[in-house]
Amino acid sequence: MSTPGWVQDAIFYQIFLDRFADGEAANNPPNLQPWGTTPTIWHFQGGDLRGVIQKMDYLLDLGVNAIYLNPIFQATSNHRYNTTDYFRLDPKLGEMSDFDELIRTAHQNGLKVVLDGVFNHCGRGFFAFNDILENQEHSAYRDWFHIVRYPVDAYSPGASQDYLSWWGIKSLPKFNTANATVRRYLFSIARYWIERGADGWRLDVPNEINDDSFWEEFRHTVKSVNPEAYLVGEIWTADRRWVGETHFDGLLNYPLRDCLIRFLHTGTLNMREFAEKCSALYHFYPKENSLAMYNPLGSHDTERILTKLGGDMQKVKLAFFLQFSFPGAPGIYYGDEIGIPGDKDPDCRRAFPWDKRQWHMDLWQWVKKLVEGRKALPPLRRGDFKPVVAEDGEANLAFARRDGKQTLLVVLNASDKPAEMVIPARQLGWEDGKILLDYLSGDRITVQDQSIRIPIAPWKGIWLM
Repeated sequence: MSTPGWVQDAIFYQIFLDRFADGEAANNPPNLQPWGTTPTIWHFQGGDLRGVIQKMDYLLDLGVNAIYLNPIFQATSNHRYNTTDYFRLDPKLGEMSDFDELIRTAHQNGLKVVLDGVFNHCGRGFFAFNDILENQEHSAYRDWFHIVRYPVDAYSPGASQDYLSWWGIKSLPKFNTANATVRRYLFSIARYWIERGADGWRLDVPNEINDDSFWEEFRHTVKSVNPEAYLVGEIWTADRRWVGETHFDGLLNYPLRDCLIRFLHTGTLNMREFAEKCSALYHFYPKENSLAMYNPLGSHDTERILTKLGGDMQKVKLAFFLQFSFPGAPGIYYGDEIGIPGDKDPDCRRAFPWDKRQWHMDLWQWVKKLVEGRKALPPLRRGDFKPVVAEDGEANLAFARRDGKQTLLVVLNASDKPAEMVIPARQLGWEDGKILLDYLSGDRITVQDQSIRIPIAPWKGIWLM
């Protein structure tokens, strides 16, 4: 396979660093908000790499085995997507020794660490763009960007007109990746952090670098250092172009998230349509890439799943169940496992409340159980996806995950009423007398009369094997 084998076994935990844990007060900036204050786009709350190291026991107890960090490089914002120095850890996050210790501690405990790579654009303070602001058309770096006219004004109010930038935002000038010198520079960044121990890159808005040769060379650069490094692209739609030997191992599977929300909350997908769309998403890509997708319920760019599902904890639990049942690597956005609410950016970037009295403990325990099951049941990690016909009613769904000779049956009831599903056992190759165990509840069901009769409570999911 061309995708890293470990990704199929991965359970990711995404960390927006400024809001996860403050482990070192000495690096806090002067414009610090008290921890837990309503977030803004300007202020910091002090989270850093030392905080992640100190909370490693929490991550290990939850059971995740991979971390995805939002940008760590020097920048002027709390989100750090406006990088000013790609080779320097932001001092507000700690020293380079903290990064090295995080990598060492994570690897010693079996965790991978994936970094956020922002290569389409940088910040205004980036050395090459700053040189243009100082020297204008005389700058040695004028071909590093897409300059429309001189003089270049990067600070007056209004959309950017003097140069191309991300969505016309002046603080995010767009690189000219057709420039060979720029490409070498960006590839050197990709190589440097992989050599430093990072296990892959999450690539920010890669479709805005609309150049297949750039990403092919980027992939070659990274894989030449570590063939098992994971490359995952932030592509918001289903698109085969972006996976494979010339692009990425997987994509952020936002289409799956959209299906879950439309099915569980908005009612714009019925059960049959939901099943068809899930099956189509799985078969849309080669199997190895489908198994290497990053499946989020939320991220720093979306509403929190609790808020998106109207605060309905039963639906949130079922969303997590489906996330962990579907092919691809589940991605937990920090705090979703304890029920942090949050609207769109910046509200979805609230500080993690380390006081357990603020946690939804039943949700946390449920997610822990799902993590355990994902690790214990190989078909959930590496199995094919196959819808199963059942006498079910409109709100009940069954599908199988098959890995070689092992078959796991996924069943769910997305309604307010108890249900009983009857599934022909021959679809799954199970004979009369076979005893099936529901991993999540411990209940046992025996195959009788070539059928599997499954009672299932409202808003519940079952893993039978």
